[in-house]
Amino acid sequence: MTGMNNLLHLAMLTTVVLGLAAEGWSQDNFAQQRRELAHRKRRIILNNDGNEVIYYPKDLPVTVENVLAQRTSPLLGSQVDTIFYCPISSGFSYFTHNTKAGTVLDHPIFGSRNIARELIDMGTDALKMIVDYGHANNIEVFFSMRMNDTHDGAHSPDKPYPLFPPLKARHPEYLIGSLENKPKYGQWSAVDYGRPEVRDLAFKYLEEVCQNYDVDGIELDFWRHLCYFKSVAYGGTASQAELDMMTDLLRRVRTMADAEGRKRGRPILIAVRVPDSVEYSRAVGLDIERWLKEGLVDVLVGTCYFQLHPWEYLVQLGHKYDVPVYPCLSESRVRAEGPPYRRQSQESYRARAARIWQSGADGVYTFNFFAAKSPLLREMGDPSELAKLDKTYFATVRNYSANMSLADGKRFQNVPVLTPDEPLTLPAGKTVTVPLMLGETTEAAVMADIRLNLLTTGSKAPQVRLNGQDLAAPKAVAGWWQYQVAAKMIRPGRNEVEITGADPQAGEDDWDVTWTGDKKPALPWGSDKPGARTLAEVREGALLVADRGTQVGDYLYYTYAWNAEPERETVAELEAKVVSGLSSVMFSNGIALERLYLKPDGLSLGALKYAMDTTDAFHTYRIAIRGQDMKVFVDDKLVLDAPGKFVTESPAGRNALQFGAANSYDVGEALWRAVRMRGVQNGVADLVMTFDYP
Repeated sequence: MTGMNNLLHLAMLTTVVLGLAAEGWSQDNFAQQRRELAHRKRRIILNNDGNEVIYYPKDLPVTVENVLAQRTSPLLGSQVDTIFYCPISSGFSYFTHNTKAGTVLDHPIFGSRNIARELIDMGTDALKMIVDYGHANNIEVFFSMRMNDTHDGAHSPDKPYPLFPPLKARHPEYLIGSLENKPKYGQWSAVDYGRPEVRDLAFKYLEEVCQNYDVDGIELDFWRHLCYFKSVAYGGTASQAELDMMTDLLRRVRTMADAEGRKRGRPILIAVRVPDSVEYSRAVGLDIERWLKEGLVDVLVGTCYFQLHPWEYLVQLGHKYDVPVYPCLSESRVRAEGPPYRRQSQESYRARAARIWQSGADGVYTFNFFAAKSPLLREMGDPSELAKLDKTYFATVRNYSANMSLADGKRFQNVPVLTPDEPLTLPAGKTVTVPLMLGETTEAAVMADIRLNLLTTGSKAPQVRLNGQDLAAPKAVAGWWQYQVAAKMIRPGRNEVEITGADPQAGEDDWDVTWTGDKKPALPWGSDKPGARTLAEVREGALLVADRGTQVGDYLYYTYAWNAEPERETVAELEAKVVSGLSSVMFSNGIALERLYLKPDGLSLGALKYAMDTTDAFHTYRIAIRGQDMKVFVDDKLVLDAPGKFVTESPAGRNALQFGAANSYDVGEALWRAVRMRGVQNGVADLVMTFDYP
């Protein structure tokens, strides 16, 4: 069947080419025009996920001008040359443009005001208004389709999720898994690209846009989300047959886009957003180097949740095949980070953009960045402007694990992962080396005040060398060790920071770490940011941590990177009194993670339960872990014993103790009076270099 489809596509393209050649077009002219358009100047590409339509202000009149004012018209005068516009496609088949191939998403989302249908009734739609505005203002516009968005993985029959489309309800056989058979890698609600029906639908959605909208290009966003074949989702790697299926889809899209481009007299470009590793991409079913080699791709965008290589890898890959490259700056999701250094800060984004330009990339791509009036959109597209601005560089900005989409995906990791959630163990007298990628030059940096800042879990300052040169003893500043750096010490690109651990200092009463509830935990503790429905406040010598909401993101935890060694015993004691609902203690050792749940009527640890009144007084809960064994004591009495049960995989290699309230879908409150830890290893929890210019 596939062979017959290919013959039909070839015949269609041949007919179009011959017909247009008779009118003066030549294949060479078209190919050259496509290449010129692919290499046009794009300082910043801004990906807009289209949420301004489904979360429209309830009291604002619906006009095209008002819709554009949310995220688009303020871009005038910025360095954004291109908009990749995604009219939702979440989940697969749902769109907010006027689709016939898919389903128009026109109902409220979590009580929002969705104006998709109102725009269509006005004679426009979410995609058309962006395209029209872009062309009127010399802004290039691509249609961006999320090839397998699985935000709808939260769906269940008793709690329907508003982005779960009718297609998936009608055809559960199209899905990777089910609620009863969830895959280990990726969401059960992902569609299975091993089925020809799914690939045909994806093609139709793209074809419909190319035929009905004057887009400059289409983006196949494979990163949202990275799950395409059952073989991968259940623990394997993609087969050659599956790689061929996806490549055939790209060929069909290329043939169609070129045919439609010839009809209108202007090429339609194809962009893909993929992992920044040929090998990782192949393992999940995306043969990206083959796509480049066959000329199926015009614009290459790389990464999202995690980064596997320095940017030079992706740049060299694309440029090898004469394809421009745009590394993606996704928002950081590192939660346990301490002030004053924030990955979401203006200085951090400047540093990330400077690194992109320094790598030789063709421009900057932003994702989940919707502040159209942000000064960053007037800075990040100009490396000469960035050179004189303050910047903050982190060893790691995004820390999701490559294992999230692929079994043992970390084997492809070639850049460090160092955050307060995933600290590096620093044994006394031993040295660890952390690469730090910088976008600064020595010539420009001579004007800057440069500092290397370390967040450690030890009480003594480590010794540090930068590119083989010793740094002077540091100052202690707001919980960080701050080392002064001379401009001559730094290098553009890769820098090596060697950190040698100091002797640990035992804590009070033989505890390594002690916190008391008369104040909120401070560095090196990290915490989630309190929101409208979460609370943390000190009350009479105890910290009340409360989660009073059930929306996504409604939870609040404090985190300490304790660097537990799996084969040594690590102990945590927590004095707590439950007020209501659900609170918990999460503990991990870099390999496994488990939760001790505290409810008014007792405790639970996995399948084990212990009935007690947790609300009558403060009780001391002691958790002890070693290897795969875990025990829980209450007021010195062993109540839960779980030998061999500490085996649930720790996400992103997390190695920390966390305490707090509930989760996104539950509520809970508890008072915490003290936390003590033993078996804590010295570690580096964060590494930051700042450049402050006059």
